[in-house]
Amino acid sequence: MLPSVRRLGAQASGPDSAASPALGPLGLLTLLLGAALPMIDFFIVNVALPTIERDLHTGPALLEMVAAGYGVAYAVLLVLGGRLGDMIGRRRLFLIGTALFALTSLACGLAPNAWTLVGARVAQGAASALMLPQVLATIQSTTTGARRGRALGLYGATGGIAAVAGQVLGGWLVAADIAGTGWRSIFLVNVPVAAAAMVLALRTVPETRSAKPARIDVTGTVLLGATLLALLVPLMEGRAVGWPLWCWLLLAAAPFVAAGFWLAERRAERTGRDPLVPPSLLGNHGMRSGLLVALPFFTGFGGFMFVMAVGLQQGLRLGPVSAGTALAPMAVAFFTASLLAPRLVVRHGRRVVTTGLAVQGVGLLIVVAATLASWPHMGPLDFAPGMAVLGFGQGLAMSTVFRIVLSEVPADRAGVGSGVMVTTQQSSLALGVATLGTLFLSLASSVGMRDALVTAILVQVAGGAAAVVLSLRLPRQVR
Repeated sequence: MLPSVRRLGAQASGPDSAASPALGPLGLLTLLLGAALPMIDFFIVNVALPTIERDLHTGPALLEMVAAGYGVAYAVLLVLGGRLGDMIGRRRLFLIGTALFALTSLACGLAPNAWTLVGARVAQGAASALMLPQVLATIQSTTTGARRGRALGLYGATGGIAAVAGQVLGGWLVAADIAGTGWRSIFLVNVPVAAAAMVLALRTVPETRSAKPARIDVTGTVLLGATLLALLVPLMEGRAVGWPLWCWLLLAAAPFVAAGFWLAERRAERTGRDPLVPPSLLGNHGMRSGLLVALPFFTGFGGFMFVMAVGLQQGLRLGPVSAGTALAPMAVAFFTASLLAPRLVVRHGRRVVTTGLAVQGVGLLIVVAATLASWPHMGPLDFAPGMAVLGFGQGLAMSTVFRIVLSEVPADRAGVGSGVMVTTQQSSLALGVATLGTLFLSLASSVGMRDALVTAILVQVAGGAAAVVLSLRLPRQVR
């Protein structure tokens, strides 16, 4: 990573950053460290859920809330976090969010019971929503041209690697049982890392803010939050609580609340107010087409990581270390492809995304073939070929999609543009856990763990095929 980072020396561009110094190599690494923490914590809990269930004597509904509460709070507040950074300063809010992330991680690690852990996870998700949008917004407002492209590529690489590393690290930490902390160590380890990120940010990250900070759109914030809650909560909790009437009512209300949100945003922009998500921003071809690709891509990614964690541990009876190790080739290949993508995209444009999505599909089919051939006598090495191909394809696609979505966003809208991108990413990840996870767990009890896993992965392949078609609408050349 470092050779690419050292070439960053862009002058700040845009009206919000004219007086700010360029983002240096150490500053970029600090921001990427901050970006990795929330992503790791979205996935790290997957491998620890069986241990948490035994230790806290909780049922499946409450256990899913431990995973779901973080993702829902995270997704609901991300756009608001981007707007607040534009207003009060992105480095300042990054520091505030990182400090709150450390405190809420400590609360998770010390939680005496399941309900306390759920509450702490919700608060941790809210802290992440304050911190993460500032990373993309700072990159957007302090770099330009090819340097910005490389920085966004590294950001995309960080997100993917953090997702895989979260489950690998989680498995190792749970198995190590450091000082008898067991699953609690997956949260406690965040505290010193967050503290280090804060110290580095004070020294290396320039302060930026919008020259014309927008006011908080209360109506838009409430309606966006209501839309995401109405969609995600029943999908995540419905199976665990037996699909009561309230789940169906919320799902039925979701499209109407979403329509109300969009109408309110259009009216706000038309009357000269400051909408939370300006419809004109989504009129940008790069952002609009990139978000359409991101939706099925991240939905599949989130679902895959969840079903693999459950399938490896409960289906194959692998320990947390072996389950995490099975994903290691995916992380290595992802990192390699992410370093290659910024150079490839200059020459081949959107074809890098299309190729990456196609390679991902091939990797998924290799995993399916290995599962059908060798289940239940499989170990980490049996998954290695498919995981490596899968990770390489994802590395090509993910970092380039981030670059496309944000490449044409004006610097003074960096915060809201970053918030929209990351909200789409996190909502899609949560949607993948909810949909593919529910499908997998429902089938596992009737057709068996192997066939349930294969079915869930094949559904992801179908979603990936849709993403390939959508990628043909991306801008031909990527700036």
